[in-house]
Amino acid sequence: MVNVGLIGLGKMGLSHLAIVNTHPAVKLIGVCDTASYLCSILNKYTGIEVYSNYRELLDHKSLDAVIIATPSRFHGEIVREALLRNLHVFCEKPFCLDVADGLELAELADRKGVVNQVGYHYRFVGSFNEAKRLLDAQALGRLHHVRVEAYGPVVLRPKGATWRAKGSEGGGCLYDYACHAIDIVNYLVGMPAAVSGTVLNRVFSRDVDDEVYATMHFSDGMTGMIAANWSDDSLRRMSTQVTLWGTNGRMIVDRQEVKTYIRPAAGSAVVAKEGWDVRYTTDFQNDVWYYLRGEEYSAQLDHFFRCITDGRRENISSFASATQTDRVVSAMLQNAGDAKRRVDAGITMPSQSRGRSGGFMSSVKGALR
Repeated sequence: MVNVGLIGLGKMGLSHLAIVNTHPAVKLIGVCDTASYLCSILNKYTGIEVYSNYRELLDHKSLDAVIIATPSRFHGEIVREALLRNLHVFCEKPFCLDVADGLELAELADRKGVVNQVGYHYRFVGSFNEAKRLLDAQALGRLHHVRVEAYGPVVLRPKGATWRAKGSEGGGCLYDYACHAIDIVNYLVGMPAAVSGTVLNRVFSRDVDDEVYATMHFSDGMTGMIAANWSDDSLRRMSTQVTLWGTNGRMIVDRQEVKTYIRPAAGSAVVAKEGWDVRYTTDFQNDVWYYLRGEEYSAQLDHFFRCITDGRRENISSFASATQTDRVVSAMLQNAGDAKRRVDAGITMPSQSRGRSGGFMSSVKGALR
C-alpha cells in the first residue's frame, strides 16, 4: 500500500482526493490546505488528518508519495522539500514558473531515483496516444505543419480574487491553460526550437492574458501555430484539438476521435484505410477503476502509483518533459514584447491610382521602397 499525502484542496486537489481515495493500492493519510473550514469539514466526515502547513504534513506522516495541487508559484518550493525527503512526487501543471528551478528539480528527482510526474493529462487520452503511434510510424510522411487549438469557459467576466488572475502566481491563459496545448505538441512532435509572433490578449482579466496566439518553428523546418482562449463559453468545457499536415496526408485529433486523411499514393502500412477515416477514443482508451471528469484523470494517477509499486522510474509525463513545456512558455512570454512590423498605409487602391502616372503597381513599388 502506497501512503500518500495531498497538498492543496482547490479544484484539482479535490479531484485528486476523490480519485486517490478509491485507488485499491493507495492510502491517503494526510492532506494540507490553508482553508481551515474546508479542512475541518474534511476531517469531520472522512477522518483524514489535516494540516495547514505542508512541512508539518511531510514531517509528521510516514509518506511514500505526495501530490501537489497548490497555486503554481508554490510548486518549486514544495517539490524540493518532498524530494529532499526522498518522496515520489506528482505535481500539477505548469511545473515551475522559473525554468531554472524546474531543470534543477528534474535533476534532483533523477539523482534521488524517485518517480516524478506532472499533471499533463492529455498524455493519458487514448486518441492522442493513437495519434502519437501513427506519427512515430511515419503514417503522415514528413510533417510540415502542426496547429493546436484550446478553447473553453474559464474566465467569462472581470474578476481578480483568485491566484489565476495574478501573473506572479502562475495565472493567465498561457501559464494555466495553453500549457496543456504546448505540452501535447511537445509529446506528439517534439519541442519547437523557436517561437515568434506571440500575442497575449486580455479579454476580461485586468492583469493576465485570456488569449494566446503564436507561431512555432521546429529544427527540421516544420512550422506550427497555437491558438488558446479561456474566455470562450461557446464550449461547455476545455476542448483541445491538434491538426497535423504531412507529405502523406492530414490528421485531426482531439479527446473524442482521430481523423486521418491518407493520400491514395502514400502506401501507408500503418493506416488501414486510404482517404478519410475516423476512429473514436473508446477504441483506444483503457478502462479505469474510477471515473471522474474523464478517464485520463484517473489514468494519470494510476500510472504514477503503478510506477511506484512496480519500481519503474520511466514516466511519460516526467519533470524533465514538463520543463520543455516551461521553456516554450518562457519563450512566448519573452517574445510577446517583440516589435511589430507596421502595415504601410501609403499603398493606394487601383481606383485611387487612376490618372496618376505609373498606375497601381507603381504606387505599390513606390510604397515598398
